[in-house]
Amino acid sequence: MAPYEILYGHKYRSPLHWDEVGEKYILGLEAVREASEVIDKILQRMLTAQGRKNSYADIKIRDIEFSVGEFVFMRVSPMNGVMCFKKKGKLSLRLISPFEILDRVGQVDYRLAVPPTQAETHNVFHILMLRKYVSDSSHVLNYEPLQLKHDLSYDEKPEHIIKKGIKELRSKRILVVKVLWRNITEG
Repeated sequence: MAPYEILYGHKYRSPLHWDEVGEKYILGLEAVREASEVIDKILQRMLTAQGRKNSYADIKIRDIEFSVGEFVFMRVSPMNGVMCFKKKGKLSLRLISPFEILDRVGQVDYRLAVPPTQAETHNVFHILMLRKYVSDSSHVLNYEPLQLKHDLSYDEKPEHIIKKGIKELRSKRILVVKVLWRNITEG
């Protein structure tokens, strides 16, 4: 029902329907009964629409629970002009490195083991900010300390070439090489 029809009890008469002239005068109990019927009809239709919307939304909802000691990725949602975890703009990360769950704070909150480099970040996060970490043998969770020189640089050497290719531009061709680098650890 259109709001006009609900308020005035009849459809809006546009210039196309001027021939439907006449007004009804309803008094007393009849007016109350008709108003309550209209309200019941509106409520029924609202519940139907609400049920339809909920059926679409319930498909996306999933029950998530994490246990203590499990690793999770933390989702960061960058906004325009906000620097999230030292990166800004479209290059900012969506998910950041896996963190270990220390304990469950509430029904939907978890305390994470945040590294000292991110000590300014609060360590309790909502469950919707976390994504399950699927372990991968090539992913290193324990970082080995680098042997830094006095000028805070370190040496690396190429281990092997992963991929070779040629990138073609309009007027030239560029050789592109992807190399796997390893740190040189000196005694």
